[in-house]
Amino acid sequence: MTSTMPLRVQAIPVGPLQANCYLVADDATRRAVLVDPGDDGDALVAELASQGLALDAIWVTHAHLDHAGGIAAVRRAHPDAPIWLHDADQPLYARVAQQGASWGITLEQPPATDRAWSEGDIVALGAHRFTVVHLPGHAPGHVALVGETIAFVGDVVFAGSIGRTDLPLSDPRAMQTSLERVARWPESLLLHPGHGPTTTVGRELRTNPFLMGLARPVGA
Repeated sequence: MTSTMPLRVQAIPVGPLQANCYLVADDATRRAVLVDPGDDGDALVAELASQGLALDAIWVTHAHLDHAGGIAAVRRAHPDAPIWLHDADQPLYARVAQQGASWGITLEQPPATDRAWSEGDIVALGAHRFTVVHLPGHAPGHVALVGETIAFVGDVVFAGSIGRTDLPLSDPRAMQTSLERVARWPESLLLHPGHGPTTTVGRELRTNPFLMGLARPVGA
């Protein structure tokens, strides 16, 4: 069953690295999730309050500092909102504050996670469903959350580029396999990346140098 009201997706760039945190709201139920609250947690809490939204969960695509650095403040204000993260990213998550210090950014270490993503999991906001797709490479536990028409893809793919694979625990070969999976998604799927503007699978297959070679043959 699909809600007659579409989800409302609000991109909120946070922190010095201007990562996209997504406030995803189901206005039919007045409930929301935050995807990758990477910094400015108090401001995110204030935004939820200003819109009169209840927070159902904190969905983390991966545990780099700019995607997890604001979790502590959000969780303090919403102690019942579970934090979701893939177990393979726990070594990064345990060092969020240290990651920040290495960039000269002061971050509060987030609390322990509550739920572990697994390939094929289905999570929901209201009547809207998202499938968890494990896409390692940029980070070992990186996931995307893929819905019927939209996907939250973290730092796997950006408009015109992809996430770095020269960071600790990155894996260029795994990233290539992940990009091959993305290339098989419907071309109309709207991608909400961890940095920069939204895009579509089709646009990236035509214009992104990292995906152009993965484009499907005509008629495939």
